[in-house]
Amino acid sequence: MTSSAQPAAPTPNSMRRALKRARDGVALDVTEAAVLLQARGADLDDLTASAARVRDAGLAAAGRPGVITYSKSVFIPLTRLCRDKCHYCTFVTVPGKLRRDGHSMFMSPDEVLDIARRGAELGCKEALITLGDKPEDRWPEAREWLDAHGYDDTIAYVRAMSIRILEETGLLPHLNPGVLSWTDFQRLKPVAPSMGMMLETTATRLWSEPGGPHFGSPDKEPAVRLRVLEDAGRSSVPFTSGLLIGIGETYEERADSLFALRRISRAYHGVQELIIQNFRAKPDTAMRGMPDAELDDLVATVAVARHIMGPAACLQAPPNLVAGEYGRLIGAGIDDWGGVSPVTIDHVNPERPWPQIEELAEKSGAAGFVLRERLCIYPEFVQRGEPWLDPRLLPHVRALADGATGLANESAEVRGLPWQEPDEAFTASGRTDLHHTIDTEGRTGDRRDDFDSVYGDWAELREAAAPGMVPSRIDADVRQALATAADDPTKLTDDEALALLHADGDALDALCRVADDVRKSMVGDEVTYIVTRNINFTNVCYTGCRFCAFAQRRTDADAYTLSLSQVADRAEQAWEVGAVEVCMQGGIHPDLPGTAYFDIARAVKERVPGMHVHAFSPMEVVNGATRTGMSIREWLTEAKAAGLDSIPGTAAEILDDEVRWILTKGKLPTATWIEVIRTAHELGIRSSSTMMYGHVDQPRHWLGHLRTLAGIQRETGGFTEFVTLPFIHTNAPVYLAGIARPGPTARDNRAVTAMARLLLHPHIPNIQTSWVKLGQDGAAEMLRSGANDLGGTLMEETISRMAGSSYGSYRSVKDLVAIAETAGRPSRARTTLYGEVAAERVAAARASDGHLPALLPVLE
Repeated sequence: MTSSAQPAAPTPNSMRRALKRARDGVALDVTEAAVLLQARGADLDDLTASAARVRDAGLAAAGRPGVITYSKSVFIPLTRLCRDKCHYCTFVTVPGKLRRDGHSMFMSPDEVLDIARRGAELGCKEALITLGDKPEDRWPEAREWLDAHGYDDTIAYVRAMSIRILEETGLLPHLNPGVLSWTDFQRLKPVAPSMGMMLETTATRLWSEPGGPHFGSPDKEPAVRLRVLEDAGRSSVPFTSGLLIGIGETYEERADSLFALRRISRAYHGVQELIIQNFRAKPDTAMRGMPDAELDDLVATVAVARHIMGPAACLQAPPNLVAGEYGRLIGAGIDDWGGVSPVTIDHVNPERPWPQIEELAEKSGAAGFVLRERLCIYPEFVQRGEPWLDPRLLPHVRALADGATGLANESAEVRGLPWQEPDEAFTASGRTDLHHTIDTEGRTGDRRDDFDSVYGDWAELREAAAPGMVPSRIDADVRQALATAADDPTKLTDDEALALLHADGDALDALCRVADDVRKSMVGDEVTYIVTRNINFTNVCYTGCRFCAFAQRRTDADAYTLSLSQVADRAEQAWEVGAVEVCMQGGIHPDLPGTAYFDIARAVKERVPGMHVHAFSPMEVVNGATRTGMSIREWLTEAKAAGLDSIPGTAAEILDDEVRWILTKGKLPTATWIEVIRTAHELGIRSSSTMMYGHVDQPRHWLGHLRTLAGIQRETGGFTEFVTLPFIHTNAPVYLAGIARPGPTARDNRAVTAMARLLLHPHIPNIQTSWVKLGQDGAAEMLRSGANDLGGTLMEETISRMAGSSYGSYRSVKDLVAIAETAGRPSRARTTLYGEVAAERVAAARASDGHLPALLPVLE
C-alpha cells in the first residue's frame, strides 16, 4: 500500500517565513503551504491563530459573526454498489452480500421515503443522498434492477427519488452521486438545491500506480474529478468538495490539491463548502494497516486551507471523526460542522456516531460561537437566487429558509410541496418590440448590471485566454499547400491546411481563387437565399455565455418573452410575404418548461401548416430533454411529432473545449453538441452547421472544428450547409472585459470562408456567409472566396444587433439579389433543404419583396 514519502522537515527559517506571511495576510504559494502543513507545537498555534482571524473576518463580512453552522439531515445510502475499488472504503459492497443480508441492489422508494419522513418529523431539512459511482457499469444486477423498475440509469433514479422527497416530505435533497457529466448536472439541477463530490487529492500517482488507494477506480482519476468540479461551476450548481488527508499523499501534493480547489472556486464562484476529512483506517479494507491521520495533521490542514481559500470560504471538518476535539477545529478556522443526523448513522464511517446537536452547541459555545442551523444550500446561494437555484426549487427552499439570513428557519414546518413547472410560461412580457426598436432605439445599456459576477472570474479567464491571443508560427510551404488544394482539396494535410488558414497577401488571393473554383465545380454559379423570418421568442437567459450580448435577466430593461400567439402571429405574417421558413431560437429561460419547445413548434404549424420550422439549437434541445427527464432521442422524437422540421447547428461556437470554456460559462460541451447533432440526423432531422470565430481562438481551432464537422457529415449526411459566423465584439462581455480580440479581420473572414469550402469538400456543398455580420460588401467578397449562399431575409434579427452589428435586422429579396450581382453572380430562392421554392411562394415574396406589412403591437 502506498504511504506518504514525505521530504525532510522544513527548516526553522522556512517555517518562520511562511508563518509571518500567513500572519501578514500575504498570498501563499504551494511551497509555503506545504511548509505550513507541517507546523506543530507553538508553530501550529501561531498558524491556527492567524487562520481563525481570517475566518472571523469572513463571518463578519457575511453578516454572521460568531456563528458556526450545521445541517440537520438524514443520510440515505441509495445504493452501496459502485464501479470503483477504493482501498479504504467500507461503504461499498457487492451484490452477493446485499442479497445475503436481505437487501436489494438499490433502496426502494418506500425505504427512502420512510427515512425522509422520519427526518421531517424531527425537523431535519436535508436529505443527503449518497451512492456509489455508476454501479450499472460494473454490476449486471444493478442494470437489471434499473431496467426492472423503469430507469435508464442510476441518475434517472436519483432524479425520481429527489422529486418524491421534495413532494412527499419537504426535505431538500443534497446529492452525492459521484462523478457527473455536464449533462448529468442539467438533469439533476432542477431537483436538488446542492450537490457534492470530494476531490480527495490531485495526486495522480495514488490513482495510477498499483497499490495506490485509488488504483483500479476510474472515477478517482484527479483530472476527471476536477472536470466535475468545473462542470458544476459552469452549470451554476452550489457544490461541496474537499480533501481526504492521510491516504498517502505528500504535503506538496496536499497543498497542490488545495490550490486546485481555490482555482476552481475563483473561476466559477460555485464551491459552497470545503470539507477537510481525516483518513480513518477500517477493518476488512486493503488500507486497514495504514495509520490514521493525526489530529495535528488535520488541524494544520484546516488552517492552511483557510489561508488559501480566504475569508469567504466555508470550511467543514466532520465532528464525528475527531474524538471530541471540537475546540481545536474551531480554533483552526472551520465555520461549519456539516450534516448531523438525529435519525441515521454515518454510513461512510458507521463506527463513528454523530455527536448530539446539544453537545455540538455546548462545545461551540465554549469556543465563543453560536450554533445555527443552515440548509444543504449555503446562505450565500440562497440569497443569490438565480441562476444558482432552479425556479422549481425556489418554493421548497423559501419554505425552510430564513429570508433575512439565508440560514434555516428552525421553526419552519417541514412538509412536502409540489414540484412542478412554473405556471404561465408564455405570458408576453418586457420589451417585445425589441425586434424592430433595436434598429431605432438601440439597447438600454452595453452590459448587464451583474457583469462583474455572472460570468465567473475575469482575471482567471484572462490567464486562460492568453494563449489564444498570440498567433502561432506556421512554417509549412504555402505554395505546396495551394497546389494540393487546387489538385484535390480532400488530400490537404493538417500542416498544409494550417498554412493556408494563415495565408495573406498574394497567397490569400490565390487561396480564394482555388476555393471559388471548387465552389463553381460543386454547386455552380447561382447564389442561393431563403425567404425566412427569425423569431427569438425570449432573451431571458442565465447560461452565462461570455460572448453573448443578447441574454438578459428577467428584470433587465431589455428583457422580453413572447406569448405563443405572438410567435404564431409572426409566423403568419412571414408566410403572407412569401416566407418558407421560420428560424426560432431563444434564451434558456429558467421559467420555461422542457415541453415549451413542443408548444412553440405546434403553435406555428397550427397557424401556418406549410411553414418549415427550423428551430432549437443543441443547447435548447439538451435543456428541453433534461427538464423533462427525457433522453435526447426521446425529446427530439417528440419535437418532430410536434412540428419540428430541422434544427440550427448553432451553439457550436468553436468545437474545442479549450476555447469553449473561455467563451461560455454554462453552455453544453463539445461532446454533447455532437451527440445532439448525430441523434437528430439519425432521426431524419437535418441541421445546419456553424462556427463562430475571431475571439480567443486561433487557426488551429478552426481546423479542428472543420475536420469535426466533415467527420460527422461523412457519417450522417445530415448537414444542409456550413455557416460562417464572425464574432461581433462591440457589446460582447468577453470583449468588454478585455479578453477577446475585436472580431476577425478581413483576412480571417476570407481565409475561413475559403478553407471551409476546401476542408468540407465534397461533404457539405453549401457554404453560407452572413450579411448580418459582414454587410453587403463583405458578403459579396465572401461569395468570391468560396461561399454560395447568403442565408435569409430574416425580417427581424436581434442577437447580432444586440451584440453591436451595424448592418440592420433584415434584407429584402432585392437586397440579397443585389449582393449576388455585386459578386457577378445570378441568384435564386431556395428552401431550408436547398430545394426549389413553390411558384406561389416565389410570387408572394416577389410581390412584397420580403417586407413585413406592419409591426406587431408590443402586447396582445
